Amino acid sequence: MTFAKTLVATSVLALAAASAQAKDTIRVAGNFATEHSSSLAMAKFEEELERLSGGEIDVNIFPAQQLGGAAENVQAVKIGAIEMMWVGTAYLTRTVPELEIIGLPFQFPDRETAFAIVDGPVGAALDAKLAGEGMTSMGYMELGFRQLTNSKHPVESVGDIAGLKIRLQPNETHLATFRALGANPVAMDVKELYSALEQGVIDGQENPFAIINVAGYAEVQKYISNTGHFFDFISVVSNKKWFDKLDADKQAMVREAMATAIAYQRELAAEQDAAGLAKLEDAGMTYSPVSPEFAQALRDATAGVAAETKARLDPELVELLDAETAKIGM
Repeated sequence: MTFAKTLVATSVLALAAASAQAKDTIRVAGNFATEHSSSLAMAKFEEELERLSGGEIDVNIFPAQQLGGAAENVQAVKIGAIEMMWVGTAYLTRTVPELEIIGLPFQFPDRETAFAIVDGPVGAALDAKLAGEGMTSMGYMELGFRQLTNSKHPVESVGDIAGLKIRLQPNETHLATFRALGANPVAMDVKELYSALEQGVIDGQENPFAIINVAGYAEVQKYISNTGHFFDFISVVSNKKWFDKLDADKQAMVREAMATAIAYQRELAAEQDAAGLAKLEDAGMTYSPVSPEFAQALRDATAGVAAETKARLDPELVELLDAETAKIGM
């Protein structure tokens, strides 16, 4: 090879290396199954952001606990070990307790009302709390209405819940709700849940129909009821220092791509939830629908939990929530 050709080859390699170094890389971790709506939405985020950035931003998605469980991902994003995650909002409540304000029992009558709250001033106030803990909120996906399963017997009354050892997310309001129903709630990371159910360490768990289906819990649970006791969200958050270092154009691209992904996820989540129960029955679970009388009894038994939660949170945030719910006629 001539000197000129060697010089050209060396220059091309140097430019390629410089280009690779100029790329921004985003590692995004999640604990949801690959086929869950949120994981599919993050794949869309990857596709959309790489398109918007012309390949200048490289996105690597790690679903299904590939980078650890939910609690581990929260800590990894906080310290900047990974750039971004999508996680059930309940896993953030021990870092930002104010998030419990959108996890009260029987709080939302439907998903439209739930999103009206988190997409408005209440969500903005919670985002500010997250920022104070070193995390930038990218928006809220749907986790959905949570339903109760167990391996012991059908649940058709509040009395049927009494004594059941139920796994819950690490959220104080959620735990208090099931104590009020007479259960023995246990906070447990999702990565431990299947084996705990399989081994009989716990009797049951609660999750949206779609999660129960894709996680394979029908293999280790027999009974299911549409209790709908909480409507739950998935928070998408990034490490704040990392996001703040991006230039304004790239920040805008990240937010635009995420807005597209979140809109897609919310639509897909509704579809997966609607189909989930039928799939669980096909898999052999026994379904006991919740009667209007049973639903009222659940509300009556947990009525004090919301008041207790509000009493220990920021009064200004509680006032804001009450004002916003009044606006939409709740």
